[in-house]
Amino acid sequence: MSHQHDHDHDHDHEPVAGGWRDVEDDRPLSVARRRFLAGLGVAAAGSAAFTVPAAAHDHRPTHPVNPWGRRDRWYAGDHHIHTKYSSDAQYEVSTQVANARKHGLDWLVITDHGGVAHEKFSVDQVAPDIERAREEHRDTLVYQGLEWNIPGAEHATVFLPPGRSTVDILKAFEAAYDGGILATPVAQGGKGLIARATSADGEPYALAALRYLEAQVLSGRTEIALMFANHPARRGVDSPHELRGWRDAAPGVAVGMEGAPGHQAAGIPAARGGRGGARGYYEGAPNQDSFPGYQPTALENPYRTYGGFDWMTAKVGGLWDALLAEGRPWWVTATSDSHQVHGDTFIPGTRDHATTGSRGAPVDTGKPQVYGDYWPGYYSATLVGAPSKSYVDVMRGLRSGKVVAVHGGLIDGLDLRVRSDADSRGVTIGGRTFVERGGAVEVVVEVRLARRPNFHGAIPRLAKVDLIGGPITGPAADRDALSAPGTTVLKTFEVARTARGTVKFTHTFRDVDRSFYLRLRGSDGNRLTSDGGPVMDVVGDADPWSDLWCYANPVFVDVV
Repeated sequence: MSHQHDHDHDHDHEPVAGGWRDVEDDRPLSVARRRFLAGLGVAAAGSAAFTVPAAAHDHRPTHPVNPWGRRDRWYAGDHHIHTKYSSDAQYEVSTQVANARKHGLDWLVITDHGGVAHEKFSVDQVAPDIERAREEHRDTLVYQGLEWNIPGAEHATVFLPPGRSTVDILKAFEAAYDGGILATPVAQGGKGLIARATSADGEPYALAALRYLEAQVLSGRTEIALMFANHPARRGVDSPHELRGWRDAAPGVAVGMEGAPGHQAAGIPAARGGRGGARGYYEGAPNQDSFPGYQPTALENPYRTYGGFDWMTAKVGGLWDALLAEGRPWWVTATSDSHQVHGDTFIPGTRDHATTGSRGAPVDTGKPQVYGDYWPGYYSATLVGAPSKSYVDVMRGLRSGKVVAVHGGLIDGLDLRVRSDADSRGVTIGGRTFVERGGAVEVVVEVRLARRPNFHGAIPRLAKVDLIGGPITGPAADRDALSAPGTTVLKTFEVARTARGTVKFTHTFRDVDRSFYLRLRGSDGNRLTSDGGPVMDVVGDADPWSDLWCYANPVFVDVV
């Protein structure tokens, strides 16, 4: 993505072998960084060369992916929004669309919960409402989707661009593969084929469902279809092997997960008029269907958020990094999961959702209500790089990983360029490039700082940007592997308090000897661990505006 540049700051080039400025620094972060860089062949002249196993090539294209300099634009959006057609939500489609537009979004997906009533009644009601919203707000892309109960796992956004077959595909998909319908007894209108919506006997149905969507694309019934796993660690039922299985079953459909869940207002303390719960409603514990490897400890709890982000994403060297270390494209987003908005005066309507598929029009009480959500775009945004603001181009941008997840308007945009002598043009976020063995890789980061107050009334200040990276080691022998021990924070770029406009950082890796990946995260610096990472959010006391982060998706670099 190309932007106007106002200021350049903090250019930093790492020297050739033996010249690392932290060579005598034995702090844990520095040791981990040196170990990673030693594997690239840059920390010492005698470093052993690294050869990527042949299996690692499974995800490797034959040409650069997401080339830099296409002058794509950022389009802000949200792929997880509910209406009165969900049994636990309340708003009209038009209300959600109007508020998304008001709060700066270019695109959004209506994703009411799947299930017996939704499949039987709601789909045919929400479709014309979405059409009317498109007519009323022609400058906003309104997708029809579904929050799918993944058989054997959590929820996921599934959506398609507008088309002649869109509603038919979604209806057939839900009827055949929604975990809620599969688990509901036949006498209650379901299929009774699995024990519970999240029980392991549903896993084969999830893979079949994704292959069904891929078949609709291949047959030409729809140009594209996408799936993002929602709040993946909240209940611990999205096991590592399931994430890998979804991507492998339909790599053009299953492309990522919420890096940050919605419901970010849920952690506002009760003493300040909030719900006094947990950000994202991440306040649970393991259940009978949870993956046993997700064990809470005194130091770490997968069932909590960290700086508002899901544990899978927030932990350096964690599950997200374990997938990336395989060379596996898997992208992260940020959404509102908007059901009921904190401080709004409306409550749900009086209709019976189970028998009508709708809760009816919401009722205005005239009094602010204590809820856990924000309007779409008010706090969370998924920025997507695309050449045009069209339904298919935005979805292609999501599929290609040109995505940055942002909270609280922390940044206005981000431009990443990774290039080598073998690929002088380079690639951007979500991309893949090449370097000759022993060559150099240059990383250029340009961040457009926030210029205006966010919806909390303050101009956010970006304090730092972390460059995170790890070796690409190929597919894990254990499909439930959930760590990438070689991944670490390689460099932290500090942002001057006086910085305005656009800041630029440059970092160069030399004598590269093995394939690796890079990703970026940014923070306002308000709440950090001793090693500069996000702090686990406290249930009952987690003001989302005082702890802002953004995460950019990775770039892969292959040695040739």
